[in-house]
Amino acid sequence: MDIIRTSDYEEMSRKAADLMEAQLREKPDCVLGLATGSTPVGTYRELVRRAREGLLHFSKAKTVNLDEYVGLPPENEQSYRYFMQKNLFDWVDIKRENTFVPDGMAKDLPKACGEYEALIRSLKGIDLQLLGIGHNGHIGFNEPGEVFEKETHLVNLSERTIKANARFFSSPDEVPRQAVTMGILSIMRARKILLLASGAQKAKIVKEAFFGPITPKVPASVLQLHPAVTLIADAEALKECDLV
Repeated sequence: MDIIRTSDYEEMSRKAADLMEAQLREKPDCVLGLATGSTPVGTYRELVRRAREGLLHFSKAKTVNLDEYVGLPPENEQSYRYFMQKNLFDWVDIKRENTFVPDGMAKDLPKACGEYEALIRSLKGIDLQLLGIGHNGHIGFNEPGEVFEKETHLVNLSERTIKANARFFSSPDEVPRQAVTMGILSIMRARKILLLASGAQKAKIVKEAFFGPITPKVPASVLQLHPAVTLIADAEALKECDLV
């Protein structure tokens, strides 16, 4: 595992954009696994800046998103499809038909989960998977539990996750209680993984995930077993870790 310490969120975002740009340059038709939430916004902003200046292109790339809320249509401002359009897709030269987000509106959600997993396989897997980390160690919407969930599946969100995401809604009651998410195995199959963490509020879980035991009670801890993980975190997020 490679750990890149940055001074602040802005530098973290630039370093992450550097690695994603390198992936696009190395393999223009790569498959990028993308994440939502507040953490990657700066990275997307930097990628958009570079794309608008003609420094990189997404025209041959394909993307698959980690997750989506159940019950929110794509045009809903809190849906993850809307988030991706607003923060990245609408501003770069990627084809809409090459961007994939789980279908949280499907009538048959288990079937939709299987179809999403099949889609990833049809793309021959993910070249670079971008991740954030939740306060309870979740990656995607894989919540703490007794086992590592394997492939794309329907999940009931924990109260802690609902509370953390309530800031994006008018009230906690509006936060969906379920989501569709890639599973741990789906994520671990990616050839490279890039996880971002910023702020003192993430310090405890970063230490648990990357320097504690591997356990489904801290889902991100499984990343210790992946052969090509890069953690980019600012000084505050790494302050509890003993790094030379």
